[in-house]
Amino acid sequence: MHRPVTIIGAGLGGLTLARVLHVHGIPVTVYEAESSPTVRTQGGMLDIHDYNGQIALKAAGLMDEFHAIVLEGRQATRVLDPDGTVLLHKVDDGMGGRPEVQRGDLRQILLDSLPAGTVRWGHKASGTRALGGGRHEVTFADGGTAVTSLLVGADGAWSRIRPLLTTATPEYAGTSVVETYLFHADTRHPAAAKVVGGGLLIAPSPGKEIFAHRENGDTLHTYVALTRPQDWFAAIDFTDAAAATAQIAREFDGWAPELTTLITDGDTAPVLRPQYALPTGHRWDRVPGVTLLGDAAHLAPPNGDGANLAMYDGAELGKALAARPDDIEAALTEYEQAMFPRSAEATTFEGGAVPGIDSEHNTAQGLISMITEKSQ
Repeated sequence: MHRPVTIIGAGLGGLTLARVLHVHGIPVTVYEAESSPTVRTQGGMLDIHDYNGQIALKAAGLMDEFHAIVLEGRQATRVLDPDGTVLLHKVDDGMGGRPEVQRGDLRQILLDSLPAGTVRWGHKASGTRALGGGRHEVTFADGGTAVTSLLVGADGAWSRIRPLLTTATPEYAGTSVVETYLFHADTRHPAAAKVVGGGLLIAPSPGKEIFAHRENGDTLHTYVALTRPQDWFAAIDFTDAAAATAQIAREFDGWAPELTTLITDGDTAPVLRPQYALPTGHRWDRVPGVTLLGDAAHLAPPNGDGANLAMYDGAELGKALAARPDDIEAALTEYEQAMFPRSAEATTFEGGAVPGIDSEHNTAQGLISMITEKSQ
């Protein structure tokens, strides 16, 4: 196949596709809005699953590099009731199928695997138009353009490529997450460090929950999820870190102090992350010369599977294009027809279906029961 592929977005999905294409000798260019790979922190921890994310890395020929960045011990899991009762304490015995890595480290090994110049930084897509015959033009914010006969939108929730295929747009999913960090937790925040343990802490409750990860060293990264309308969050002044923190913490009145300290003792200002989603089962009719992957195709609230699915999408698309060099439309059809049902499957944890945050079963005991039933 000699037709160059144009990818919009240098996230994990777009870079996985670029790497798989490179492995198969297919020319590719990636356009990325950010000005450099270090312009911002690339998020927190990711558990890379043996049934999708790791399969993608194998297709990319990067398993050795992946194993080198795995943070040992981080598959440990603790599940607590809001009163602080520990209902599950699962150690990392090295046998789990979801090793944890830092997102930034994973992105870097993908970038390092590509020839210099593959990623064109500082190219923010602002619009697209069809030129006919499967060709498309992408316009960038600086006024530049790129014309391609094979375009892939890997540009996330607010994709500029998606309108070529569908009129669907993300809608607020009813829940937002507030992020906080605690640094040097073992010495400065010992109670929080103890409750999180060596890996993942989950403290669920209907309509609210606290997740926390132990990241590199003794950094704790906390995600506080609340099911509230957007105007409820809009009434909070997040530029006043102390006041915003206090208001979020009040929603957890009565919870154990070792849990709420993950909110109140944060070393960074709280950051609001509203959650959006595309319609469940989102799909489109085949449009020549263009397709989507990852959040651009099937945005869902964070569920632990988004990055894995994006990477798997990228690998599967790359393999399909390599397998059908003389029939690109057949390759795109094959990819999409497999991707649509895959992205609509229920997210699982330890093999059981994860209840939504608003579910009456979104409790510590409900999570334990789910795990126990699936392990029998």
